[in-house]
Amino acid sequence: MSDIRWGILGTGGIASAFTSDLIANGFTVTAVGSRTEQSAREFAGRFGNPTAHGSYEALAADPEVDAIYVATPHPMHAENALLAIRAGKHVLVEKAFTVNEREAQTLADEAVAHDVVVLEAMWTRFLPHMVRIREIIAAGTLGDVRTVVADHNQRLPTDPAHRINNPELGGGALLDLGIYPLSFAVDILGLPTRVQASSSPTATGVDRQTVVVLEHEGGRQSVSHFALDTVGRNEATVLGTEARIEIDRTWYAPTTFRVITSDGDVIERYEHPVTSRGMQYQAFEFERLITSGERVSPLMPLDQSVAIMGVLDEVRHHIGLTYPNE
Repeated sequence: MSDIRWGILGTGGIASAFTSDLIANGFTVTAVGSRTEQSAREFAGRFGNPTAHGSYEALAADPEVDAIYVATPHPMHAENALLAIRAGKHVLVEKAFTVNEREAQTLADEAVAHDVVVLEAMWTRFLPHMVRIREIIAAGTLGDVRTVVADHNQRLPTDPAHRINNPELGGGALLDLGIYPLSFAVDILGLPTRVQASSSPTATGVDRQTVVVLEHEGGRQSVSHFALDTVGRNEATVLGTEARIEIDRTWYAPTTFRVITSDGDVIERYEHPVTSRGMQYQAFEFERLITSGERVSPLMPLDQSVAIMGVLDEVRHHIGLTYPNE
């Protein structure tokens, strides 16, 4: 383990989950920042009493913090990450990276200007089963990889005031749920050459359920379905000319998978127990980049995070989804 000192920006559920994984796996959390001192103190009390800051500015200015994890709602990601970057901190930004490509490009430019690591916290990319899946594909086991199909369907709160239903907070299925299968499709097949999408809105004006079909280079295709009011299988399949990979529920979290030939023979069953929730793997990669002097992760390249936000922008154009004040 390194001696990198983490600061947590935000005190919501995802911040708690990630901080739990950090502490359980030996990382050092030295501070937390919130918009109120009370919230910061309550969070600190649950996690060994790191320094509690009653503002994000104070956290960014803390000399005892080397790296900051941004865990605020989507529309605040760019502003909060910029605050940390300009204070000279390395930044892990919760996905979706920002709310649009323009904001994402600004973060990428600022990361270069200030010579810091900025990484999207797409934790799925770093999980052991995803590492193995990329190895299998690279080895040619599947033949020509043609198709990726993945869904992410959950039953989330229906309260109109809840973040997930509030357009001012980047609500809807796209940024919270759709980012997973869309990022996975890009990881396996590369950036799309064409985007098609169809969606149904909620009464509050955000996307309730959406299907996205991407065309990738060489005639490859991906299909992503996501919804915030129906529970799905949450499985994924990668189809090749010689074999396929069937990823079990829940495909974007630590899970199992099978490699099945075109003749129906199972040639690999993958099972790899993971301690904690599994969010520590992105932290390992983040710290590796910092200590090695590297600035871009091969598992989640910064320019790809920017480009994926461009894909989401195009999806929103197709389905008529806009966010206020963007």
